[in-house]
Amino acid sequence: MTLLRNLFLAVTALTLASCGGGSKAVVDGDMALGAAEGAKVTVVEYASPTCPHCALWQANTWPAFKAAYVDTNKVRYVFRELPTPPADVAAAGFLMARCAGEDKYFDVIHAIMKSQDEWRTGTNPRDSLIRIAGENGMDQAAFQRCVTNPEAIAALESRVKAATDAGVINTPTFFVNGRQVSSPGGEGAVMADLGPAIEAELAK
Repeated sequence: MTLLRNLFLAVTALTLASCGGGSKAVVDGDMALGAAEGAKVTVVEYASPTCPHCALWQANTWPAFKAAYVDTNKVRYVFRELPTPPADVAAAGFLMARCAGEDKYFDVIHAIMKSQDEWRTGTNPRDSLIRIAGENGMDQAAFQRCVTNPEAIAALESRVKAATDAGVINTPTFFVNGRQVSSPGGEGAVMADLGPAIEAELAK
């Protein structure tokens, strides 16, 4: 897992070096749901599958947000990758999600978020990842090839650099048409704050 260790070091260095602010409308490697590119409203989430606050947002806010805005194609929801500790586990999760295919990407990310309690209470994180890989059509050999692919790791490093260059160092972080929206409590942005911000943009 030397390549993932190197990625962990690269992620740490990029996070420490981050500066600036804001959120570009389109970044190479974006994963998206809902409305097409160029939609009137774009909601960007920077998140990590190993981030406990991201998992809480996924459990508590995502179902209502998805039903109101993603399933109805009112907004384009963009997910951007920013690994959090343990960064090697997060990086492996991102790589595996992409290897599973675009149609399964979000299923894999959400499954890893749901698995946090497993490996935070003693299960080897690799075992959880391999189980999730198997549930999404990858055997252990395919998983190993996926998370050690130098080109895929380099692409992830570029996506992380784009996030930190935008000044994003915390997860989850949300932007509605480039304007950051946040809520007290650490979950990023709940519907009570996201909803009005989105509706204001839709009304323009």
